[in-house]
Amino acid sequence: MTDTPTLDGVWLGLDLGTQSARCVAVDGTGQVLATAARPLTGHRAGRRHEQDPEEWWTALSAACREALDGIDPTRIRGLALDGTSGTILLADAHGTPLTPGLMYDDGRADIQAAAVNEAGAEVWQELGYRSMQPSWALPKLRWLLDHAPVTEGARLLHQVDLITWRLAGHQVAADASHALKTGYHLTEERWPGRVMAELGVPESLLPDVARPGTVLGTVCPDAADATGIPAGTAIVAGMTDGCAAQIGAGALAPGAWNSVLGTTLVLKGSSPHLVRDPAGVVYCHRGPGDSWLPGGASSSGAGVLSQYFHGENLDVLTEQAAALAPDAVAYPLVSTGGERFPFRAPDAEPFVLGEVPTRAAEFHAHLLGVACLERLCFDYLDHLGAPVDGPLTFTGGGARNRYWCRLRAEVLGRSVRLPEQAEGALGMAVLAATSSGAGLEEAAAAMVRTGDEIVPDPARTARWLPVYLRFLDALTRRGWLDHAVAAHARRRAAP
Repeated sequence: MTDTPTLDGVWLGLDLGTQSARCVAVDGTGQVLATAARPLTGHRAGRRHEQDPEEWWTALSAACREALDGIDPTRIRGLALDGTSGTILLADAHGTPLTPGLMYDDGRADIQAAAVNEAGAEVWQELGYRSMQPSWALPKLRWLLDHAPVTEGARLLHQVDLITWRLAGHQVAADASHALKTGYHLTEERWPGRVMAELGVPESLLPDVARPGTVLGTVCPDAADATGIPAGTAIVAGMTDGCAAQIGAGALAPGAWNSVLGTTLVLKGSSPHLVRDPAGVVYCHRGPGDSWLPGGASSSGAGVLSQYFHGENLDVLTEQAAALAPDAVAYPLVSTGGERFPFRAPDAEPFVLGEVPTRAAEFHAHLLGVACLERLCFDYLDHLGAPVDGPLTFTGGGARNRYWCRLRAEVLGRSVRLPEQAEGALGMAVLAATSSGAGLEEAAAAMVRTGDEIVPDPARTARWLPVYLRFLDALTRRGWLDHAVAAHARRRAAP
């Protein structure tokens, strides 16, 4: 007879974002017992974006000490950590940084990206993402090797690897989620030796890799003194920030999705199989167990509101827009570098279809444009064969606007849940709880509080479908949206 896993105790979620380091302490029912954060600073110059890796450790340590003050240390069972995807550095054999942290959006490695894609084309295609962008970790690693002498015993570290090294007191394995953008072969679960050799990346530079949810080690006494986390606490392999937020939303059943509406729109889902995209728009992380987490990040989203309605009262505009409910729709592109999901179009530009005689009408056109783009994302994912009909959650700053949430649900024609609290640190606390022997879905079911549900009126969905079809036509005429994808979307919209 085996023991039934128990989530009793306190689980810690640690999060390294762009602007802050955060610690959340959560019990087995999902109650947040304490939370604390410390700011992080960075340096931007052109396409470069760097942070001081030592600041990650000092800020996170301070956040942990504050959050854990007053919590019974004997209740703390485990922790997991997320960081920004593609952020790397080089360290010496003792874990001391040799370089700044090259951040997730550092785009300096364009020349190196071309070499990486030539050397690894076959592998990247097999893994379903076709090519690497200059901001991905492997091109930036090649840039570091081109511009900085590598000392004997040097190590490549992803952002979270520095922290887990400090927590354990020695180097532990990287997680496969952060290793994805460094070229780790997710299906064969190894580094692609031929590709790395062709790129001149020494095997000794690369860390061992473990699946997310693996217990990597325990907190050492020195780290306990620095952070307030009790020595012996389990260190569980984490995931990137986007995947952490997905876990925090509980979007883990096959076909479940979490739609994060922030400055841009990011969709993360769960699939029992690897989703391959010949266009390289969607790519998959490997989750705990045998799950796959496909997703895509748009260049469009709620950032258009700060671009076009800066300084205006958005609550008033929302109220006025909801009363109008006009047919005009805008393509809500935020980035000046074109679109990347649900289609790749470097030359894409914003546009508005229909008349917008007032600011409220213009505002509504942008709200509706995000909703139409979101529907197209799901149509594209379905076109690829990804399961899309499971539970759907909305998170991110845009989810605070309830009219917008209802509008998005109406355009999608499906029910939506709004989790009470969905964030990366919470997701990592859920992942840490799997060290008790519970499965990830089981831990999420116990710890993620689902919150309100929005059930759209079918008549309202039918009212928006002609607008969505006009939106598809406009994208297709401009040559940005593939005709086969547009045809698939129209078939899904048919009664």
